[in-house]
Amino acid sequence: MSPAPVPADYLAHIKPLKAAAAATENETVQLQAIAAQHLTKGTGRLREHVFVEGKGINVWTSDGRHLLDFSSGIGVTSLGHAHPDVTAAIAQQASKIVHVQCAIANQQPQLQLVKQLLPMMPDPSLDTFFFWNSGGEANEAAIKVARCYTKRQNLIVMQGSYHGRSMGAASLTRSKTIYFEGTGPLLTSVFTTPFPYWHGMGFPKDTPSDVLVSHAVKHLENLLQQQTAPKDTAAIFIEPVLGEGGYVQAPPAYMQALRRICDQHGILLIADEVQTGFYRTGKTFAIEHTGVRPDIMVFAKGVANGMPLSGIVTRKEVMDVMPPMSLGGTYAGNAVACAAGVATTRYMQTHDIAGNVSARTEQAQAGLDAIAAAPGGSIIEDIRVTGLMMAIEFKDPRDAGNEAFPAGLNKMVQDACLEKGLLTLTMSIYPTLRMIPALIVSEEEIDQMLAIFGQCVRDVAAKVGAK
Repeated sequence: MSPAPVPADYLAHIKPLKAAAAATENETVQLQAIAAQHLTKGTGRLREHVFVEGKGINVWTSDGRHLLDFSSGIGVTSLGHAHPDVTAAIAQQASKIVHVQCAIANQQPQLQLVKQLLPMMPDPSLDTFFFWNSGGEANEAAIKVARCYTKRQNLIVMQGSYHGRSMGAASLTRSKTIYFEGTGPLLTSVFTTPFPYWHGMGFPKDTPSDVLVSHAVKHLENLLQQQTAPKDTAAIFIEPVLGEGGYVQAPPAYMQALRRICDQHGILLIADEVQTGFYRTGKTFAIEHTGVRPDIMVFAKGVANGMPLSGIVTRKEVMDVMPPMSLGGTYAGNAVACAAGVATTRYMQTHDIAGNVSARTEQAQAGLDAIAAAPGGSIIEDIRVTGLMMAIEFKDPRDAGNEAFPAGLNKMVQDACLEKGLLTLTMSIYPTLRMIPALIVSEEEIDQMLAIFGQCVRDVAAKVGAK
């Protein structure tokens, strides 16, 4: 039966309120005052700018500033701000049906999204999905599924990892204490093992990868003998590229060792691809660089180009242990967000996103290396470019030989970049600046970034008396 037609005057009984006052010259100041007085300080903000418009990797503020956005909302707007395909899909779906609660019925955009995602998976065994809203929520779901499937409680995470700020996800997070300070007790059955990162393990920067891997694997094997027995361990969580911990790529040999250990003991290997998924590293998912199959994969951020959408995917036999109503949420897999996800992934599959990421990666790597080698580059300790995940680690006065450098060089360079119109981010307990632009970033825009960043490095180096 067709639905009854909607009367043209179905909102006639709702009386319009008095028109809002026209914007004044002081609108920005007023908006910032509202934020200062009525928004939590718990989020933390780089600046009090009010963004009002974006296109591609460009954003404009309410006071007319133009910024080159190399943050992408922390890797969310993968196709850039206001991508026309995604915008059209959002508008079209919003005019049909906005919300279908996942426990009441299926909805077309979500099923279309599953169809889009299946051929993108890093392994055909990953064929059963659950959708939620944020990366943290998706990691919460991964905890539940892993525990239900294995009938075990304990979880192993990597030093420096980030998995979210809700209570369960924060329990997995090891990048900074600020994400959970004062909110305990968190989950008590979470154990930490080193990630093969020279700085985090206390090794010199030039330590060979195989040495880092050998030590990290030995620590994990000891952990399974001394702190969490394999028969009590449900899962190992890992970001294939450490995110908030510094944009450090896991060596393939380490991922392969994790797979071997998990297979040996019946432990699930969970890849958190929230920040690394959907061509961010040049592959559809970062774990593809390693040839390893995860048991559960977590995704979010770039899947829907700014709409709140996340999910987990696993084998059907794993997901099917979950009883009805054990997974869900009011807005889980929202119809409009899923429509955005369909448009985003369709564009990725029909355009050479991987080719652009590869070309821009080479360009950025060469440019950043040149900046580090030029006058002023002595304040840079390390450069790590994994696809369009760029990390510039600066000299840390806590390290031997670096005592003459001031603390917080990354923030000094970040501030200088912002003054010149380049939006960047910081991360890690080590002084690291990161850039994570949209995947559609152009050669010209990378050149613009390099020009601004290089000048800011030179300016900060001169300010602190470095060569």
